Amino acid sequence: MRILYYNWVDYLDEENRGGGVSQYQRNILQALDQQDDIEAVFLSAGISYDLRRRPPRWEQSRHGPARDRERRYEIVNSAVLSPAHFSFGSDAQISDRATEDCFYDFIAATGPYDVVHFNNLEGLPARVLALKSRWPQTRVILSLHNYYPFCPQVNLWFQERETCTDFKAGQKCGQCLPHAHNQKQLRLAHGLAYRLKSAGFSPQSRMFQLLYQPSIRVGRRLAMTVKSIRRAWQKTDTDTDTRAGETLPATGPTPFARRREEMVSLINAHCDRVLAVSDFTAGIARRYGLQSDILQTSYIGTSHAGNFDRTAPRDLPVQAGEVITLGYLGYMRRDKGFFFLLKALKALPAPMARRVRLLVAAGRGDAQTMAELSELGQNLAGLEYFDGFTQNDLPNILSRIDLGVVPVLWNDNLPQVAIEMHANHIPLLTSDLGGAQELSNCPDMIFRAGDIASFQARLQAILSGAVDLEAYWKGARWPTSMAEHLVQLAAAYQVPRG
Repeated sequence: MRILYYNWVDYLDEENRGGGVSQYQRNILQALDQQDDIEAVFLSAGISYDLRRRPPRWEQSRHGPARDRERRYEIVNSAVLSPAHFSFGSDAQISDRATEDCFYDFIAATGPYDVVHFNNLEGLPARVLALKSRWPQTRVILSLHNYYPFCPQVNLWFQERETCTDFKAGQKCGQCLPHAHNQKQLRLAHGLAYRLKSAGFSPQSRMFQLLYQPSIRVGRRLAMTVKSIRRAWQKTDTDTDTRAGETLPATGPTPFARRREEMVSLINAHCDRVLAVSDFTAGIARRYGLQSDILQTSYIGTSHAGNFDRTAPRDLPVQAGEVITLGYLGYMRRDKGFFFLLKALKALPAPMARRVRLLVAAGRGDAQTMAELSELGQNLAGLEYFDGFTQNDLPNILSRIDLGVVPVLWNDNLPQVAIEMHANHIPLLTSDLGGAQELSNCPDMIFRAGDIASFQARLQAILSGAVDLEAYWKGARWPTSMAEHLVQLAAAYQVPRG
């Protein structure tokens, strides 16, 4: 069997973009490499560009690590910039003939494939899903790791501040991003990075930073100056530019409403199977129109699943005066609930605060964020900070945590870090949004997202010993191993009989 996997960013990206999806892709390919009858190829798009505008083309990856170079390809000059917010509102997210033809040419030259599995649609026009019109025997699979088909911001997260439950027929989408992206400037930035990486300069190298950062700053200032001049020339008494906060009159379907409708229509028409990574995600997809007969929940496999057998639940330090270590892993982002967590812990009554120690493993934030974190640590029983982490760092980090915290404020599909903590028998205190709550299925460990009082009530119940941890683990979902997940994928990849 020959399988083509697609994601917007290389799974071996040196800048570690793609988060849990990239880690998932690495796990899948590593597991498939152990099977003699499967050949897996990988394609990405929307990241690499020429400095001069040229038609889309595909090529074997020219940059990044030498590992797996023979199966890593990318489309250069895609009309759809990645990640999704870089091409926010672009018609090319639905259709661009030149990029579609490039994608089809890639399949014709490197295929045919028994399966094309999209781990995302970012970076490509969604109409590439119609590939079965040329290769009718190919199975088309789409995994929903985020909500890109329904939301051009991918996470149903309005203006970087609140969960979006109603896009007002697309009216809210036009006011969503707090800042507008200049796609020409972003394309140039991607092009410069691509040129430097292809010349052998790693993004982490001193030379890359010396050449890249000043050029981008100059380009940004120039673009802003040109934009200001154009606005001044075009300014009239009848100026109809959209301003942040204004409400547009409803005059029929908006481009964003049409975008969602067309995305859903294309998926329903051309995908053999849509794999939602949690029941929570499947529920949202179904609500937005995906057909139930092609939609199923498929919990992603993890290489940590075996740790569930090798570890055992530990008693939480809930006796009077004992200190519990809360672990937050991931990103210092508002949608991930990081700043909510800081605020909620800062508001703890002093007696509770003295019983809580915080461990944070996340890439360093700005100076103000780090100062707030440091100040919070002085009010708690302690603070330990790791500036990001790799898979090799996880055993050491997880060994220090008593209770994992997943305080997401958005409909987080199923965070990889939640799976990793759960697989190592670390109980999870989660918000009621997203799929992480499905790992334990324990209402006593779920608080209302963004609600400080609800968070504190659940934490107090844990510290007082009121939460039955034995019942928690009896009702917990067994982590899905890579072997089990591959069996699920094999079923999705096979043409049904009868």
